[in-house]
Amino acid sequence: MYFRANAVFQSVAVALVSAVVCGAACASNNVPDWVKAAAQQELPHYPETTTAVVLLDETTYTVAADGKAVEHVRRVVKILRPQGRDEAMPAVGYDKDSKVLSMHVWAIGPDGHEFVVKDNELGDFGVPGSGEDLYSDDRVRGMGDPPGRDPGGVVAFEYEKRMRPYLAEATWLFQGDIPVVKENFTLVLPEGFTQTTTWAHHAPDAGVDMEHQRWRWEMEHVAGVHSEDRVPLAPSGEALAGRMTVHYAAAGVAASQEGTWQGIGEWYDGLSRDRMVATPDIAAKAAELTQGKTDFYDKVEAIGEYTQQKIRYVEIKMGVGGYQPHSAADVFHGKYGDCKDKATLLSSMLSTVGVHAALLMVDVNRGVIDPDAPSIWGNHMITAIEIPKGYESPKLRSVVTAKTGKRYLIFDPTWDKTPFGQLESNLQGSYGVLMEDKESQVIQLPVLDPGLNTVRRSATFHLMADGSLKGDVTEKRFGDLSETRRYLYTHEDAKEQQQYLDRVAARDFSSVTLSDVKVENVEALNKDLTTTYSLDAAHFATVAGPLLMVRPRVLGSYSLDVDNKRRVVPIDLEETMRGTDEYDIALPDGYVVDELPDPVKLDVGFASYESSTEVRGTSLHYSRTYTMRNVTLPADRYPALRKLAGVIDADEASRVVLKKAP
Repeated sequence: MYFRANAVFQSVAVALVSAVVCGAACASNNVPDWVKAAAQQELPHYPETTTAVVLLDETTYTVAADGKAVEHVRRVVKILRPQGRDEAMPAVGYDKDSKVLSMHVWAIGPDGHEFVVKDNELGDFGVPGSGEDLYSDDRVRGMGDPPGRDPGGVVAFEYEKRMRPYLAEATWLFQGDIPVVKENFTLVLPEGFTQTTTWAHHAPDAGVDMEHQRWRWEMEHVAGVHSEDRVPLAPSGEALAGRMTVHYAAAGVAASQEGTWQGIGEWYDGLSRDRMVATPDIAAKAAELTQGKTDFYDKVEAIGEYTQQKIRYVEIKMGVGGYQPHSAADVFHGKYGDCKDKATLLSSMLSTVGVHAALLMVDVNRGVIDPDAPSIWGNHMITAIEIPKGYESPKLRSVVTAKTGKRYLIFDPTWDKTPFGQLESNLQGSYGVLMEDKESQVIQLPVLDPGLNTVRRSATFHLMADGSLKGDVTEKRFGDLSETRRYLYTHEDAKEQQQYLDRVAARDFSSVTLSDVKVENVEALNKDLTTTYSLDAAHFATVAGPLLMVRPRVLGSYSLDVDNKRRVVPIDLEETMRGTDEYDIALPDGYVVDELPDPVKLDVGFASYESSTEVRGTSLHYSRTYTMRNVTLPADRYPALRKLAGVIDADEASRVVLKKAP
């Protein structure tokens, strides 16, 4: 669904982290002394969840006068538990614009036996694609199953790679999923070059000036990030991991623009500007789509939905093509392209009807782009459509105001299930780089109103004396909460659709049958996706002599994934949203209500939840509203989130007690 810039392709398939090298050890038939020294280190105490540890990670990055560079890496990993085997697979990524000059692998088994891997035992492999790749020249050199890859074993590798940096920057990824004992990064520049650094998710470190155009940064005992696999509602690992980006410049280059968002935007403008030139065919299609439309929103919506729905997403990435879009003309005639291609075509088409648009580099993982750390560390491209001065419309939802005072409507033509004018949840609240030449800047993307991402369920049921339940359900979804089902009903067959609904229903019922399923507005993204069906559930209520215990919250859950551990990382709530439920349950003949759950009402600022159960004649009426207003929270709000989760869980499990009337 998105492109990954080549600069991000430094960890390939397995946790590839950068690190120095070669010399006599490269030709040795023995395990080098630096590997043995790293393996003999005394390790600090690690939690039982730690599967592996990096003993040594060194990088030397040498830049030549022509801007080309060579990266030297040494890396030693010790496996602590069976689950850590994958952390010790030696691999280095490259493409047509880079080359692995040498690579060597060694290992020390748990029993102390030493292994030297022959160079001809290493292989070159293509990188598995997303299924949407037409072609990619990304490759990996390495070994999938080196010797000694068992608990207590150590695997080491060393490589030298010729780089072809497209922008004068290099990034040191000094933090990953597993802890690191020792690591360093050394930069070597030609005479007259200067350098600056930016730091993401870590305090700046000036490093050591080793003189003669060499600088070195060192770290010890770097903790592994608390990834989403271990911490509930955690940001992505990349949004937590520390990294340093070095920006360098040759003598005579304006140092003021090195390492700035403006400098990055100016560089990218040079790559993309001529790709947006509109041809007569593009202008004719834009005119056709906007014929009879005079309102700004109506015109941009017509063209935006065309690029979103009619231009197929296909990735073709070769070298600098990981950044540079294909020409709008080629994308238009081929009717396919990747994210930056689709954004380029959209900008080109809009230009022919008098609307300016700019490319906006983002990352699909919220928090990866740090506003204080300029770099090209993004993996997705969308569009910022300039809104005419003074124009207002209630349809303008995903809007930002730049430092220049210009307003932009933010739209992603790749995300084909997001209504025009809105922005997918994973981008909301994050940052993006507005590529506007000298006006380039980092901007924060908006967080949309919960009312633009909704699920509304209503139903009428009849409860039987034996505990079975029958009824008719209507469910309306809008925004991202409809995305999965819209995809289901446009890409899967009837069998897959039924199986999906059955799996969803099984969360709320031990035995249930759904029938007479009807779906409306599947492809009308600006309308509610409406699903209706009949439901027949056996053993829904519990029979206990003369009593029946029934759950008024018949279906649907807003349960939150929380734990009771001390929170140290921010909270990612995923999306703003609003959910409402209205259920009427007709009671069995001869039964009356004996006990009702108390009403619930809680507002913790970032979210609210309220519900009530009442008797209306011979029926129960259950209603509730759940609203999430934020997409992220600081760690210190975790107690409030736990309180909210507890209230929701208790309400969802509450029961009404019915008894036979005397």
